[in-house]
Amino acid sequence: MNEVPSQLKDFRNFLYLVWKHLGLPDPTPIQYDIAEYLQHSPKRAIIEAFRGVGKSYITAAYVVHQLLLDPELKFLVVSASKSRADDFSTFTQRIILELPICQHLIARETQRWSKIAFDVAPAKASGSPSVKSVGVTGQLTGSRADIIIADDVEVPNNSMTQMMREKLSEAVKEFDAILKPDGKVVYLGTPQNEMSLYNTLLERGYEMRVWPARYPTPEASQKAYSGRLAPMLWGTLEKDGEAVYGLPTDSKRFSDEDLLERELSYGRSGFALQFMLDTSLSDADRYPLKLSDLIVYPCDNDTAPEKLVYGIFKPLNELPNVGLSGDRYYAPEDTIGRTEYSGSVLAVDPSGRGSDETAYAVVKMLNGFLHVPAAGGIAGGYSDDTLKTIANLAKEHKVNAVLIESNFGDGMFTELLKPHIQKIYPVSMEEVRHSKQKEARIIDTLEPVMNQHRLVIDPKVIKKDYDSVQHLPPEKALRYMLAYQLTRITRQRGALAHDDRLDVLAMAVQYWVDQMAADADAAIRERKADLLDAELDKFMRGVNTSRHKPMQTTFF
Repeated sequence: MNEVPSQLKDFRNFLYLVWKHLGLPDPTPIQYDIAEYLQHSPKRAIIEAFRGVGKSYITAAYVVHQLLLDPELKFLVVSASKSRADDFSTFTQRIILELPICQHLIARETQRWSKIAFDVAPAKASGSPSVKSVGVTGQLTGSRADIIIADDVEVPNNSMTQMMREKLSEAVKEFDAILKPDGKVVYLGTPQNEMSLYNTLLERGYEMRVWPARYPTPEASQKAYSGRLAPMLWGTLEKDGEAVYGLPTDSKRFSDEDLLERELSYGRSGFALQFMLDTSLSDADRYPLKLSDLIVYPCDNDTAPEKLVYGIFKPLNELPNVGLSGDRYYAPEDTIGRTEYSGSVLAVDPSGRGSDETAYAVVKMLNGFLHVPAAGGIAGGYSDDTLKTIANLAKEHKVNAVLIESNFGDGMFTELLKPHIQKIYPVSMEEVRHSKQKEARIIDTLEPVMNQHRLVIDPKVIKKDYDSVQHLPPEKALRYMLAYQLTRITRQRGALAHDDRLDVLAMAVQYWVDQMAADADAAIRERKADLLDAELDKFMRGVNTSRHKPMQTTFF
């Protein structure tokens, strides 16, 4: 057995050799800190580090380092997909094959040597390979390991809905059956949502260490990380204070300008998760719009219940739910009567930039309840197909007006749409221009209506909203969904990378809010006029009565 030089027993030194061999720059202080924590981590550990820091590469090198020190160790590498786990295993093999100090670990002819499972030469015969890779939904049963590396087991396409998150949480419980006595489980990851699996693991006895992309303020650190911020970062905060707040923690890899570009791309909420690793829900006001405040009920094209009774005793668990933890869709407890809608509008937000879609929402009103029978997005910008689709939507839902966001294009979209509207379904068209901050405007419009349980959405809209983005990469799909935008918007400017579907819904709702306010004002004026008329009639009756009343004489 080859003797490992004493200097290489420190994993950080081995990491330096690997990086040099691969032609990479020297490991950064953050990478060295992650390496040190890996080597001395507790038996149940979670490493949360911002995207791009290289945590998977570091951990692959750690696996080789541990096999150098003890070839009898057995590793199980688990990722969200089998291919991702195989990539980790392949990189580990590459280090063994190429690094001179590791080549005595190359398997002999009688041993396993594939990217799925391989042995190291000094290892004794065993039913378990030295390193085995598997997907988290694959065949975990039957495996045995001293160390389990869970590398990005949580990704957008397995944590998008609450049902998916519950399934993933159950799948990783199998690790305890696989692990040998005194074994270790190390999770590597970046949280994908506010209800991240990694937060659930904290309740199961795991310890977490966090390396965000920027230095937080001490207050934000305690609030978001609850003492889990990497000690090296916390030490810098204590030493330099305000001088480092907001600066990159790993400036050798990501400059401030680079992070700003990523923040613009992801939106503030997405950046908080992917780069700041902040899954805290500070208070109810941060995410004021909740799915549970909606009423989910099929919307007929012509008529609706005169009244819908809100309740929480009919959850609709079969609908795809991308809301926050504990948020649910609910059907009404009861409905009363049925009559025709008072009116219907179609709101359209034209594609303002290349990556955006043309969003639309149909909202109908009856007795103060606002019904949403259709909402979504159309790819294609100003194309004839898009314009025809909008005109046909207006016809299908018999709308009384088409509202068009005019902040971009200076009315060009309206002019392009006009011929199609006149040909397919002649109806009035109105341009709407906004000056108020978008996030505040959307919340101020929708929150009161939803809090009063006056917004009714068709279940087909929810299902279509989810299905319409499944062709996109998982990390992008969520951002385009109406339900995701609704539950993740905050009052911070730029909170969402994409908000078109939510914005156009708010625009249609605002139309009816204004109409109802106008109707209320008109009703008040009409009532005052009626009261004045009544008083005048009363006065005139009194005058006329006095005029014709006979004079009476009083005797003393």
